Amino acid sequence: MSVAESMQQQADEFRNRYLAVKEQIQKVIVGHEDIVHGVLTCLFVGGHCLLEGVPGLGKTLLIRTLSQTLNLDFSRIQYTPDLMPADILGTNMVMETPDGRRVFEFQKGPIFTQICLADEINRATPKTQSAMLETMQEGCVTVGGHRYELTKPFFVLATQNPIEQEGTYPLPEAQLDRFLFKLVVGYSSAEDLGTIIERTTRGTKFEPEQVMDGQEILKWQQTIREVILAKHVQDYIVRLTLATHPEGPLALPITNQYLRWGSSPRGAQTLALTAKVRALLDGRYNVSYEDVRRVYLPAMRHRVILNFEAQAEGLDTDHVLLELLEKVPEKSDDIVMASTT
Repeated sequence: MSVAESMQQQADEFRNRYLAVKEQIQKVIVGHEDIVHGVLTCLFVGGHCLLEGVPGLGKTLLIRTLSQTLNLDFSRIQYTPDLMPADILGTNMVMETPDGRRVFEFQKGPIFTQICLADEINRATPKTQSAMLETMQEGCVTVGGHRYELTKPFFVLATQNPIEQEGTYPLPEAQLDRFLFKLVVGYSSAEDLGTIIERTTRGTKFEPEQVMDGQEILKWQQTIREVILAKHVQDYIVRLTLATHPEGPLALPITNQYLRWGSSPRGAQTLALTAKVRALLDGRYNVSYEDVRRVYLPAMRHRVILNFEAQAEGLDTDHVLLELLEKVPEKSDDIVMASTT
């Protein structure tokens, strides 16, 4: 078998396994195709996901269903204003040994899992929110000078309510940047809403089957990183990222007008990795421009900050980013040509 045939076989196998997980989720979750794709993309890349939407749209149900589909440890943390870092990470407790001596023993918190649902994460104080930073970035916990590794794969899915802002604490930019995707969960369509009513009011219960374990997920995470990212597509990702930097060398007029801060390098890394997932799902082992465009919004919407003028005009980040996506050319030659005409 040639290298090309082997790569194509891996792409086909990944697509089949990906769709097997998606099929089990859709036994329970009605609609929200883009949200399901986004969550699964984060899972197979090895990143974390932030879900934003009003209550009752199925965010928590989606995450719980995903945990049932995968043979992974699952825990849920309900964030409240009185939650402390030790309630998440764990703490050293005094224990008595059989010979009567007292020693400190570390009791692990709910973060020691593989899929962690951080429900309504913006209700916790900044001190508690910061307890997640090390776990999300490095996959470990440091308590009392001791470092504890978390079992891989480790995946945080956080939810937040964009409406109720009283008594909440917006996530700091440093923590937002550690989420691979920010997915905005919208309302269901009329057809989907009818299906939801039929499923939930007739006493019928749909249970997903376990179709994948942690070792297989780690294998696919490595496969995704081997997908080819050509130089010209990488250059497109770089220019899309630099276009979000106000007063930068590639900033567009709308950037300088409406953005206060642009994306960090994590934004470019996210575009590259998640576009590789899209390529594999399309049966290819190389990334296209279209793959990058399809993941641009969820990868970037939480990594740019609007200025006062944008807020005064009632604009949101998606509006600005979509205009940037439209105006940044695929090829750098087009920039040179445009500047000389």
